[in-house]
Amino acid sequence: MADESLEGKLLSSFERFDEFFKLQQSCLDFDLYETPSNEQDKKEYLQFKQLSDILDEYQEQSYLLDPHLEAMVMPVANALRSHAKSSVHTQQRGSESRVERLSSLLYSYVKCRGYKTISQCVVIKEKHIGDTKRTLDFLLLPNGLIQDSVQWALRYVVLIWLSLICMIPFDLAQFDETGQHEYTASMIESSAKKFLGKAGLERESAAMLLSRLYMRRDMTQRFRYFVDSAQTQFRDGSTDLFTALGVLQAICEVVKSGPSEQIQQESSSLILLVEALDAHRLFSSNTAIRKYRTKLLSRIGIRLLPGSNVSRRKGEYQSVSRFTTPDILHYTGRLLTGEEASTEISQHDELEVPADVENILEDLFSALQDKDTIVRWSAAKGVARISERLPTDFSDQIMETILNLFSVHSIAAASLYDLPAIAESTWHGACLACAEMTRRGLVAQARLPALIEWLSKALYFDLRKGAHSIGSNVRDAAAYVIWALARSQDPTSLRPFSLGLAQRLTAVALYDREIHIRRAASAAFQEHVGRNSLFPHGIDVLGKTDFFSVSVRRNAFLTAASQVAQHEEYTSFLLNHVLDVTLRHWDAALRELGSQSLRFISLQDLGTFGSVAIDKSARLLESLDVSDLHGGLLALSEMAIAYRGIGGELGQGQMRKIFRCLSNIPSAVVVGPRNAVVTATACRLISITLSQPELQTETTSVPHWRDIIDYGLKHRLTSVQEAAANAMASVSRLVDSSDTIYVGSIFTVIHELKRGSQSSQQSLGIFLGAIDYSAHDNALSLAIESLLQFVDDALTPPDLLADLTESVIASIFQSLLHGLDDYSIDQRGDVGSWIRVACMQSLTTTIEVLMHNARTSAALHTYLPPSIIRSAVSGILKQGVERLDNVRQAAGECFLRLLYLPLPEVQNATAWQLPGSLLLMDLFGRYEQESG
Repeated sequence: MADESLEGKLLSSFERFDEFFKLQQSCLDFDLYETPSNEQDKKEYLQFKQLSDILDEYQEQSYLLDPHLEAMVMPVANALRSHAKSSVHTQQRGSESRVERLSSLLYSYVKCRGYKTISQCVVIKEKHIGDTKRTLDFLLLPNGLIQDSVQWALRYVVLIWLSLICMIPFDLAQFDETGQHEYTASMIESSAKKFLGKAGLERESAAMLLSRLYMRRDMTQRFRYFVDSAQTQFRDGSTDLFTALGVLQAICEVVKSGPSEQIQQESSSLILLVEALDAHRLFSSNTAIRKYRTKLLSRIGIRLLPGSNVSRRKGEYQSVSRFTTPDILHYTGRLLTGEEASTEISQHDELEVPADVENILEDLFSALQDKDTIVRWSAAKGVARISERLPTDFSDQIMETILNLFSVHSIAAASLYDLPAIAESTWHGACLACAEMTRRGLVAQARLPALIEWLSKALYFDLRKGAHSIGSNVRDAAAYVIWALARSQDPTSLRPFSLGLAQRLTAVALYDREIHIRRAASAAFQEHVGRNSLFPHGIDVLGKTDFFSVSVRRNAFLTAASQVAQHEEYTSFLLNHVLDVTLRHWDAALRELGSQSLRFISLQDLGTFGSVAIDKSARLLESLDVSDLHGGLLALSEMAIAYRGIGGELGQGQMRKIFRCLSNIPSAVVVGPRNAVVTATACRLISITLSQPELQTETTSVPHWRDIIDYGLKHRLTSVQEAAANAMASVSRLVDSSDTIYVGSIFTVIHELKRGSQSSQQSLGIFLGAIDYSAHDNALSLAIESLLQFVDDALTPPDLLADLTESVIASIFQSLLHGLDDYSIDQRGDVGSWIRVACMQSLTTTIEVLMHNARTSAALHTYLPPSIIRSAVSGILKQGVERLDNVRQAAGECFLRLLYLPLPEVQNATAWQLPGSLLLMDLFGRYEQESG
């Protein structure tokens, strides 16, 4: 409940600081060398848990802690530092639980706010520097508390503390004792290497410690030895994965932040180290290793090039005074003037690019096609960061190479949907690289047409792979690129593409299958509307496709889409998108929603869009793909509903045209054993569009329509049976009892289903419940007889209570009351509960019908004796105490309907009144008032 109350809460400050500080102070007051009792230990644990819960509450807005961080962090750090000093001096272990909780609290600060922010809050005084040796001794105590496996948080914070010591610009030799040259540096290095092979967070802190150590100018030689040693181990395969990860983490951090001279001197050795990684499958097959390999290569390439001092925002070199990013600052620390910026640009374009950078870029282009997303993203950021430091012509060539990645698998493909599954990685990597290049203003205006053309295809990248699809990450990345275009390009450059981008983003925001893609497209649309104001009806459309409107798929398809389609710039595009993409989607649920959306859009101008929708949907019926057939039939059914609503000659003519489209599908395909969705949708189309002329064999345009219904009635799936039964219901409404051919066919269907399998008998109940008996009263007695004969197998007894004889109604009541005792179970579970629920509903409905028609009935007591009502209510009340929730709910609903049922308008009407009904009404009325 607490989590629910905090969800969505927007905080403005660290309101619980006083409470938190008092709790923390009480934890700091505990003696770290005293072992608490079990009761005291539980109490201290609850205090620590309360501290953790408060930090978790501010996890999403952790910046609110910044004003208080130093006051929170330093007491805990000082307490642990004092404990380490005392442990080395007294050789005592201390309390395991108290030290573990205190170090975990300090780690919680790091987890909540981040390592860099916490490091800035730690104040290292001169006296703390003198404790470096004691800290090292504490870390290496052979039987010390820090060696216990559960004390990972203690090891983590100690290593982090040492990394901060290494950042102090003092010679580490001053900590050495006489005659021990470089002892401190050697001990720090060996201690960190000891934890490089750990699987936990100690590896990260050890890598950070080593990187801070090797970044010192007096440790250059040690870094060279470290790189050479790692290169040898990688080449021989003598190290494990965790150690390799720790080594790469340390080296990546050094290459990122170390002195440029040091990195440039070691660049050749670092590249050889990467090649040594590639020589062993153990390393090359690991995702994390490949990610750090990509990071290392990109950072080497960056450090081999001079920093860029010019801005390329909005697609052109612009006045640097508009942007105050660090890259625009000259090395002197001041902003360049316009003339100086032009000079810098000229000098930058004449830069000679090292050959190693070209080789690194080739590796990064290959990494863009890696099978794992984290590797591709690292490569994309690396390519963009290197391009930012290269001359304009060179970076433009890189952009051309990235765009060529889209065509790697597209040359032999006839369409986007014919691409191989491996193309997903390539397209995703290319989109990520385009996004990073675009964010940095590295896309020239001449490249925009090709870029937007590929992005228009990437927005629809959705490939079927088995029972699911791939490509959602490609569509998400494509929306990210378009979002970045709004932030980096001039409106004049985007104006020629604005309408196409608006239409495509709107279509994806409304009709994509994945919620995060719809939201991403909506965000890209919003960015363009807010920054460029080029999209037609931007504000209005954005209000209909905002974050919340597109979050619910049904609302996006059926409500937002029809609202956006009111603007003529989007109507035709959305209509064609549904017909060409959504109706052919691999997910049947999307095809169903898409067909309904098609109807709502067509209703904007049915005369214009109706014919287009029918013609395109009819062409889908010529396909061999079941998805296309299903989508085409769904669309035609929805268009038939639209034309049925307008009526008249136009509506009837179009409905007959839609019915004729059914002849485009061969009969063998419709009644195929694996085409259940096609069969059900074809039956639905028949039930909607069937007309009087089509009933006659001589005038019908689809001779096999009756075979489709017969096959659907005998199908094993309930959904197909229901669709076929509805089609037969349409037939029964179009003919009357004088038409002996079709009346005979109804009798024939009944007899065939009675002799069939269990699924056929189930279909019989559905079929008999759908027939219009007002025109076929002579079939009613046979239907009742059939249902009573198979009542134990029928899953849903239908409502067939009109103009029946006394004996027939008595038999119906007897069967329904008997059904309340059905507790049969099979492999599907308690299937008897379905029977009991159906019987309760049927009993209630039958009693209601007879009571409401009591005035027209000459002898109500013969049709509905009061004893029947009491037996029915008794059986329903019995179901009200069953173990299944749905059964109890149905029983309660049925009982209330009977309780509040008006008495019949006959003599001695109180005989049909339930015993104690007034008391029951009073009780239920009081309950409704209290609960309401």
